[in-house]
Amino acid sequence: CSSLEGIMLLEVFLVLGTVIIYFLLSKKKEEILPFKEGWWGKGQKPDTEEDTTVRPFKVETTEEELSDLFRRLDQARFIEPLENSCFHYGTNSVYLRKVVSYWKNQFNWKKQIEVLNKYPQFKTKIQGIDIHFVHVKPPRLPEGRSAKPLLMVHGWPGSFYEFYKIIPLLTDPASHGLSDEHVFEVICPSIPGYGFSEAPHKKDFNSVSAASIFYELMLRLGFNEFYTQGGDWGWLICTNLAQIAPNHVRGLHLNLASVTNMGFTHLFSILLGRYLPGLFGFQDEDVRRMFPFLKKGLYRILLESGYAHIQATKPDTVGCGLNDSPVGLAAYILEKFSTWTDVEFQNLEDGGLERKFNLDDLLTNIMIYWVSGCIISSMRFYKENLQKGIGTQKHERLTVQVPTGIASFPNEVMHTPQAWAQKKYTKIVSFHFMPRGGHFAALEEPELLAEDILQFVGKVEKEQLWRKK
Repeated sequence: CSSLEGIMLLEVFLVLGTVIIYFLLSKKKEEILPFKEGWWGKGQKPDTEEDTTVRPFKVETTEEELSDLFRRLDQARFIEPLENSCFHYGTNSVYLRKVVSYWKNQFNWKKQIEVLNKYPQFKTKIQGIDIHFVHVKPPRLPEGRSAKPLLMVHGWPGSFYEFYKIIPLLTDPASHGLSDEHVFEVICPSIPGYGFSEAPHKKDFNSVSAASIFYELMLRLGFNEFYTQGGDWGWLICTNLAQIAPNHVRGLHLNLASVTNMGFTHLFSILLGRYLPGLFGFQDEDVRRMFPFLKKGLYRILLESGYAHIQATKPDTVGCGLNDSPVGLAAYILEKFSTWTDVEFQNLEDGGLERKFNLDDLLTNIMIYWVSGCIISSMRFYKENLQKGIGTQKHERLTVQVPTGIASFPNEVMHTPQAWAQKKYTKIVSFHFMPRGGHFAALEEPELLAEDILQFVGKVEKEQLWRKK
């Protein structure tokens, strides 16, 4: 009997020892994501050195382009929506007719071009393709202060224009009733294949490729240390940039933080978090936003991710139709601005679009896609990032060691609690449940987002957190 007890004890010690060794060995080394040196230009990479000139750029449209657009708008074919269908089947064509009528008769693109050109814009060649960016310096600086460089990255189906309302709040906070303790110099690039950045000509241009190009851009502009901010694809690109260059990114601010590597604890928290929130580190607001999980999690993802499946598999097929029809393009993009701003907006015949945005802003964003002809290349980014499957990329397995701030907006498509985010972002110094707003935070709630960025940077600077990486 005693020998049996001895064997059992030995087994217990062996199991315990194995577990301890496993945890010691699996304690993540602070790995850095390799910089992705690519060539995305046409044909073979030339032997000559790349031209690193930064050239001024202005948005311009020819009369031919405009007359072609109006001809297509005039010839649009509409179909009647189902009775009482609101936005449940996508963009409602009764409302779409109103948008197209406004587009043809009232929208002044030439005036919007002046709005776009009010901030300095540039282009520079990086890894074989032209990168477009907006670069705004503060109009004035408090005595003895220097501006903090801030890279802001948009997503799909947005553009650099999403940041036009938040830029003055960050470059000149005092004039907008905000603290001027920290003043920013803002750089907003267009993701390659979006807006006025050239599209990659080769396959496999993913978020790590974009992060590597933007890192090179910031160094080229003379910024050795800088802050980054993003939502949507900007979240992933800025996250990857923090993984590639943790000693150069002083802080990472996100208004979307998704975690793709889900472990057992995530699964258990989905099953039991509603009943035992404290056990999983959930706050009351997490419970309110996440549960019942079938309705607010799984079903919502299924209902809202059809576009992503198409774009991650056959972007060029559906893209051909959108690139050929401005009305089709508008229908496709407006639906996202409706549902992602507030899922309840699908119960309204106009999709609630003008509750948070105005048609000039919405059509300016659509026009950026139309005049640059970038819708297909923007959609390909889904295929490049998702074709190998979720959870398979190196960057998904690596943590982020940079001080992180998260602004969690209540109407974001999917909620990520801090308890989940913390497994990926190991140095969260600020996590706030925002009082209102959805996916397009910078355009929808610029003041709320600006305030959150300012307080986050304030914390990082005060405690010199970037030095403690």
